[in-house]
Amino acid sequence: MICGIIDLGSNTIRLSIYQCEKGQGKLLTNRKVMAGLAGYVVDGELSAQGIQVACGVLEEYKGLMHNLGFANLRVFATASLRNVSNTAEAVSQIQVRTGLSVDVISGTEEARLSFLGAVQGCGPKEGLLIDLGGGSTELVEYREREILSSCSLSIGSLSLYNRFVSRLHPDKAQRKAIRAQVEEQLSRHCPKPPAIPHACGVGGTARAACKAANLAFGRSQDCRSLTGRELHELLKILKKADRKALDLLLKAAPDRVHTLIPGLIVLDTVARYYALEELTVSPRGVREGYLQDRVLGGSQV
Repeated sequence: MICGIIDLGSNTIRLSIYQCEKGQGKLLTNRKVMAGLAGYVVDGELSAQGIQVACGVLEEYKGLMHNLGFANLRVFATASLRNVSNTAEAVSQIQVRTGLSVDVISGTEEARLSFLGAVQGCGPKEGLLIDLGGGSTELVEYREREILSSCSLSIGSLSLYNRFVSRLHPDKAQRKAIRAQVEEQLSRHCPKPPAIPHACGVGGTARAACKAANLAFGRSQDCRSLTGRELHELLKILKKADRKALDLLLKAAPDRVHTLIPGLIVLDTVARYYALEELTVSPRGVREGYLQDRVLGGSQV
C-alpha cells in the first residue's frame, strides 16, 4: 500500500509518501511548502487568505497523488489550526474546497505521536524529546522508551518571529523578550526536573540548527548531533546579523532565514532549563508517528 501523509503545520505544509508493508512504513519521497500559516492569523483567527493558502497547497498535493495513481491520502493539522479560534470553520472550508478531511490533533497527542515516530524502538532509552515547530513546541520526558511526562508549549519559531521581531533579525531586546516568553512557558507547563543529559530533536528548526553547526564548526555534514555548548555558540554567531552570519544562514537554511534565530533561542533556553549536554536530531517525527498510529495501527505508547 502507498500512503500519503500531509502535515498541515504553522510554518510548513509537508507531504510524505510511504510504502507500507507488514505494519511498517518506508519513506519514498516528500515535498515541502513554506506556507507560513501562522502569519495569516488575525485577532486569533486564521484569515480567509490563510485558509486559501492552505487549500492551494492541499489541492497541489492531492493532484500530485492523483497523477501518481495513489488514492490513500491523510491530512492532519497541529498548532496551525488548533491554536486559532475558528478551527471548526477553517476545517469545514478546507473540506468543502478540497474534499479533504483534516484531523486536528491536540498538543498532548502531537507530543505522543512525535515520540512514537522519533524515539519508540530506536535511539537512547531515556532522555527528552523536543519537537519544535512553527507554532508550538512539544516536550516529552521518557525512560526505557516509555513516556514519563509531556507538555505542549504554545510557542514556535514562526509564531515567536511574528510576535516579537520587527525586521529580519531580532535585536537584543527582541531576543531577550523571546527568551523570557520561552522561560515563562517552561515554568508554567514543565516543572523543572532533574538534569536530563540527552535530548532528541524533531522538526525543521532542529535539522537546520544541526546543518548550520556542521558548517560553522567544520564538521561532517553527516553529523546529526550537537552539544549544548555548540548550540549556544551557534546562537552567538548568528545573532550578530553580520555578513558571516547571513552567509551561514543562507547556506544552511535559506528558507528559515527569519525563523532560525527565534528557534535557536527556544532550543538554547530548553537546553539550559534541563541542563542538556547533547541534542541528537532525528530524521523522523510526528508524521511517522501518525502513520504508525492512525494508519497502520501500530501504536506502542
